[in-house]
Amino acid sequence: MTLHQLRCFLAAVEHGSFTAAAGALGYAQPSVSEQVRLLEQHLDAPLFRRVGRGLVPTEEARALVPHAAAALAAVEEAGRAVADVRQVLTGTVRFGIFKTSRFYLGAELVGDVLRRHPGVRLELVGQNSAELRDLLRKGALEAGLIALPVEEEGLAVNPVMRDELVYLSAHPERLVRPVTPAGLAAAPLVLPDVSWREADSTRRALAHSVQSAGHSLRPRVEVEDIETALEVAATGLADTVIWRGVLHRLADRLPPGLGWTPLRPRLYETFAIVHRPDAQLSAASRVVIELAAARMRALAAAL
Repeated sequence: MTLHQLRCFLAAVEHGSFTAAAGALGYAQPSVSEQVRLLEQHLDAPLFRRVGRGLVPTEEARALVPHAAAALAAVEEAGRAVADVRQVLTGTVRFGIFKTSRFYLGAELVGDVLRRHPGVRLELVGQNSAELRDLLRKGALEAGLIALPVEEEGLAVNPVMRDELVYLSAHPERLVRPVTPAGLAAAPLVLPDVSWREADSTRRALAHSVQSAGHSLRPRVEVEDIETALEVAATGLADTVIWRGVLHRLADRLPPGLGWTPLRPRLYETFAIVHRPDAQLSAASRVVIELAAARMRALAAAL
């Protein structure tokens, strides 16, 4: 069985005659009918019945059609994959990440891309999911990793990981049980992303949880980055919250003396790779998207 035979067979099914199939494929009619005859011989089954000048597929032919179509589609996809790799060698990608997502992807994503495609130029851009949504809307980025929900319409969304927010403290007695919204409201908190406090998805989730219980979220200290928040928490002067994925990635680099407990009710955030559906993604961008998604899914599995 050959791809040429399958191509002639499908054309005959579609056009209802060897003559019409040959015209569509650009072959001579005897060549098409001979290829179908060889396919019938290989399968030891009749594929067509002649009715007047036309052809009627047999039950065996109908059973073969989806498999023949899938085989040809796989060959075409393989050709596109090879062509994409050749294009990737000189591609440039501007991929959006928010600040904390470097703990999820970071240097490993860069390594994944450059080891496989050393000719790619990679720019990792962004500070916060809100900023990335704006850059995507303006066309300044082809794709990016953001925290959901996506309020803007018209973005293609591919969720790749759900992570849990937990409570960190240097005081073991504060970690005996899960922390409630009332506990969050009363706690001396240090929170990151001060410049994005109104738009940051984590801040909004925390505020909503606390407000739903009739309280207000009033952090004692606000900083820009999670590292500073962790260092302050390690002094015991304030507690903080952090995603379990970040804890996992920091491992032994976490400031000593910190422990964690879950929140009650638990708070989760979903991260997704998004892009404008009307944008024609470059081959290089598709590779970066696939590698970033694989990194995030592997971390989710590890958690």
